[in-house]
Amino acid sequence: MKPELVELALRKQRLQARCAEQREALIHHAQAFTPVFRGVDRVVNGVLWARDNAPILSGLALFLVVARPRAALRWARRGWLGWQLLRRARNLIP
Repeated sequence: MKPELVELALRKQRLQARCAEQREALIHHAQAFTPVFRGVDRVVNGVLWARDNAPILSGLALFLVVARPRAALRWARRGWLGWQLLRRARNLIP
């Protein structure tokens, strides 16, 4: 076998070993973010559930408006503020 090919094979092997070490280090360091990722996943799943069940949520909101108008107004105000905060946060993130 040519010495150049042997050298290239050895270099490839060293690079693969180095990549494996870096991958392991990244996995080790990323474990600190696991709770954050789980929380984000829960929020995303909640939003997806709300989108899929919009008629149920609308019916509950209508019932709340009829049964307890003041509480409905209070929740509507909170929802409006949350929506405004979400819009502003989206504008900050490119």
